[in-house]
Amino acid sequence: MRRLIIAGNWKMYKNISESLELTNGLKRELYDIENIDIVLCPVFTSLASVSEVLTDSNIQLGAQDVYWQKEGAFTGEISASMLKDAGCLFVIIGHSERRQYFSESNQSVNQKLKAVLESGMAPIVCVGETLKQREANKTLDIIKEQLQEGLEGISAEDAGRLIIAYEPVWAIGTGKNATATQAEEVHAYIRSLLEKIYTKDIAASIRIQYGGSVKPGNIEELMQQPDIDGALVGGASLNVDSFSEIIKISQRVRK
Repeated sequence: MRRLIIAGNWKMYKNISESLELTNGLKRELYDIENIDIVLCPVFTSLASVSEVLTDSNIQLGAQDVYWQKEGAFTGEISASMLKDAGCLFVIIGHSERRQYFSESNQSVNQKLKAVLESGMAPIVCVGETLKQREANKTLDIIKEQLQEGLEGISAEDAGRLIIAYEPVWAIGTGKNATATQAEEVHAYIRSLLEKIYTKDIAASIRIQYGGSVKPGNIEELMQQPDIDGALVGGASLNVDSFSEIIKISQRVRK
């Protein structure tokens, strides 16, 4: 069975002191969780400080974005090697907010993905449709395009290190969420695409998270679905109690 991975995307919230307070609270609440990969993704300025707090804990560090160049005159950007040096083991790539507000494309996702894999970190590659695309019955077409173009040139060997996050854009930060049935349908489709791109065994090994207004009230039903292997949590990850509850419920469901 695939090991669950639950990541908290803190987005542009929490300064360094607030990040440390949240991290220490989560360490206290989650110290005995053993069967789930727990990942915290704070803002860049908090990465090194949070990394120190997470030393020798069962919680791992991730970043919210990366640039594909190793170094150079790219003001405001941060490279994969810099993130790894700060203690990151995971990197979110192609989040819908990056696509929407910063014009990220499937091609830039592909470049970032290659840089993260080359660095030895694990990429969390986000895909998902807008409300307009869903209402036009284009969800699967959009997912197919994002995956095929985003994974272009990624070898079968490297594919085993991928994590895919399905995040319906219409459900992010809106309070709405896909039903467990809707989410499972897309997750199963993603796995079928991965099987066509790679092999059945590789597709079966890749973890696929759900993201989109995940909270304690809907996590149990989501984690009962056979192709959902965790969650990419936004707002609920900014609170010790809600994020801890999401993880503890997931542990009970998947024991």
